[in-house]
Formats: sequence, C-alpha cells, structure tokens
Amino acid sequence: MFEAVPVNPPDAIFGLNEQFKKDASDSKVNLTVGVYKDANGQTPIMAAVKQAEQILLENSTTKSYLPIDGSAAYRSSVAELILGAALAKQSFPATAQTPGGTVALRVAGELVRRVLDVGTIWMSNPTWANHGKIFTQAGLETKHYDYLDDSGTRLDFEKVTASIDQAESGDAILLHTVCHNPTGVDLSQAQWQTLSEQIKAKSMVPIFDFAYQGFGESLEADAFPIRNFVQSGGEAIVCNSFSKNFGLYGERVGGVTAVAQSADVCAAMQSQIKSTIRTMYSNPPIHGGAIVETVLSDAELRKIWETELTEIRERIVALRASFVAKMEALVPGKDFSYVNQQRGMFSYSGLSKSQADQLREEHSIYILGSGRMNIAGMNDGNMDQICNAIAKVL
Repeated sequence: MFEAVPVNPPDAIFGLNEQFKKDASDSKVNLTVGVYKDANGQTPIMAAVKQAEQILLENSTTKSYLPIDGSAAYRSSVAELILGAALAKQSFPATAQTPGGTVALRVAGELVRRVLDVGTIWMSNPTWANHGKIFTQAGLETKHYDYLDDSGTRLDFEKVTASIDQAESGDAILLHTVCHNPTGVDLSQAQWQTLSEQIKAKSMVPIFDFAYQGFGESLEADAFPIRNFVQSGGEAIVCNSFSKNFGLYGERVGGVTAVAQSADVCAAMQSQIKSTIRTMYSNPPIHGGAIVETVLSDAELRKIWETELTEIRERIVALRASFVAKMEALVPGKDFSYVNQQRGMFSYSGLSKSQADQLREEHSIYILGSGRMNIAGMNDGNMDQICNAIAKVL
C-alpha cells in the first residue's frame, strides 16, 4: 500500500543538524539551528522558568484538558505582553494558546483563507524556510516582496514598498515584527509607520510573526510595529512564540491573537479561532503555557525573567561586536559593519553557498547554504576558529 510513496528531501536546517551530529571532528561548530546557546555552548533553562516549574509542581492538582483556546489567564498575559496593558484594554484581542509559533502561523493561515476568504499571502524574500510550506498547506498562494539590497546584507526599503504596491487589495502579508529570520535585518520605526499606512491603504491583512520579542531592543520597543498598527486603527493577526524569549523550545508554547477594533468582531474571531483549533489539535498542552502564565503573573518572577532576557540580548550584541572586530582585523578593507546593524540571533553573513559548503567540508563549521548563521552559537572558545575559517574561505 505504501510502496509508491516518494521520499521527501530532509529539512534544510534539521538535515544539516543531522550532518553535524555525524561529523567526527573534535572542533566542529554548529551555527545552523535557531536555538540560543550560552557561553558554554548549552541551551539553558532560565532561572525564572525553573522557579515557576517548582511552584507548579507544588500546587498543580490536575492534568485535565484546558479549554480549546487555553486558560483565560494565559490569554490575558499574552495579549498584554504583545500590546501593552493599556492598549490590550483599549483594543479587542482574541487570543488562543497554541503549541508553538509554528502552529500559530498555521491557524492564522486557516483563518485568512477559510474565514476571511483571502487567496494570496505576501512574504519577504528571503523568509524563514518553513513559512511558505505552512501557508501553502493552508491553501494560500504565496508571493514575495523584495527585502534586501544588492549586497544581501542590508534592507532596501524602496524595494519593499515597490513590491508591495503590486499586491491586490485584500491580500494577506506576513511581517517579521523584529529580528528578521533569516537575515537579522529590521525596519526602523519610521519605516514601519510608512509600511503600515501602505498596508492599510491597500486593505491588506497583516500577519505579524513575533517569535523574538525581547531579542531586538526591549520587550516594549520590539512590539512597536504591532502597537503602532493597532493604535492607528488597524486590525491584525499576531503569531507569537515563547521558544526563544523563555527558552521553552521543547515545550512548544505560543499564541495566536486577532486584534479587532470592536467587541463584536473580537467575539466572532475568537469563535473562529476556537473552531479552527478544534479540528487541528482540540486544545493546547498544559505545562509550557502554565510556566509562561506563572512568570508573567508574578512580579518577582517576571523581574527575574526580564533581567535574564536582557542579559541574553546584550550577550548577542557583544558577540556581534567581537565577530566584526576580529573579521575586520583578519580581512582588512572588507566592511563587516552590517553584522552589528542586524538584530537577534541570526545574521545574513554575505557568504555564498559554495563558501558555506567549504566551511562545512574543510573546517567543520556549519551554517546554512543561504549564508545565515546563528550568532548565539558563537562563544569565546570558538570565535577565533570561526573567524579564521571564514577569512580563509573569503
């Protein structure tokens, strides 16, 4: 019965990760998979998370099902984190807990295709490799708007707006709120304001992918694109993840929020989100959401979490600066300043696929063929090795 089933190629990112595991080199370095690593090369459990888990262990009384859209306290906490307390009260967010940001995106795709009757979604070129697959599976046609300049390392905003001018009224558009994946290249606040007006003028449906809140500038500043859009009268769908900013990768916890401008529309969107979830996974898992809810609702735990998140963000900024300084010393005359201007874990390095292959084959340093590398995979122990290898392939 299954003998005619073809074999799909491995996922580009996780396939490279499997190659890395099989690499026998004692000095191999993995800069592929998007997980944060500390100075010891480990993906740590945050102190606030550990304390929240202890509270849950001592006080949990049931493992019964959550509601279809998750607990009310979780939904409220997520809406306030995304929108800020004041705007969350002034607007009308319809929020649901999802198993990670990926499922939030898939729910959003189902909503715009089935409920809003949208046929096309526009995504940046480049974008996260899974985006196109998620929205295609939801039945949407995918198109792309230009994003980078000719160097492939910086934003070309004129190209962005010119591309979006080609969209039809009512199309959906996917927007990386902060720490663009895979490039690390973000819009300024002024550019976000201009883009927001363009999107509203074309009556497009914005989906904000918000996977890195707190990794760019701050929890508040990183939310500017969403808050600015809503405050100026727009409605939007927000897909957020707690994989990165809580380190809850394996717990798979996130949320989807449809921000409406009236109570009636909010109630309708909440009902549509719930009916979509019911046919996909029925209701969300308990543990990861309970951790987030516990931390965000406890003033002391939230303070600890915010301090840890600031330390992570500042460490990544320092790693970028160290990388740029070492590369400019090794390759005089070549400008690497764009790495300092990018934000978050990822950097579009400007390396070609052949150079990425050479790094892997000759130096056991793994980056994606697109040139994307995870800055958070660097540390004091491997920085010189990475920089020397890149200098050689250049």
